[in-house]
Order: sequence, then C-alpha cells, then structure tokens
Amino acid sequence: MIDLNEHTLELDYPCSWKYKLVVREHTNINTVITDVIEQREHSVKPSKTSSKGKFKSYTMELIVHNEEDRKMLYELLGKHTDIKMIV
Repeated sequence: MIDLNEHTLELDYPCSWKYKLVVREHTNINTVITDVIEQREHSVKPSKTSSKGKFKSYTMELIVHNEEDRKMLYELLGKHTDIKMIV
C-alpha cells in the first residue's frame, strides 16, 4: 500500500485545480465562494444532491499559482462555516 503522506504532488504551477464542496441544500454557494476567494476567476458547477436532499455538492475550478496557494485555499474553504466538507 502507498502511504500518501510520504509523497508530494508534483504539479506544474500555475495549474487548474478542482475542489469538490459539500454544503447544506439552502446554502448560496456563490456567496460562500466569494467570501473565501473574493474576486478570483473561477467556475462552479453543481455536482450531486444527497439522497434525502439535505446536502448539495459543487465542483469549483480555478487556477492555483503554487502549492502554498492550493493548500491555503483548501484550508480557507474548510474553515468556512457553511462548507460541511471538501472532497
């Protein structure tokens, strides 16, 4: 088995990166994303809705400039109170 903690991603930056965001069904995803990334250019596409309809997932894609930028965005998105999970 490969231990992913022992390996780092080797990406050519800047590159396009996707974050899968899970939020409650009534959450305005555009407001949430704007809270975190402000005016950065991005795209958001609906992905799935949970079987009981309580949660929705979206795929957000944007350009990350380096590994620190990619990780910082992950942390900021994860800290937002309306985002329940990042997959």
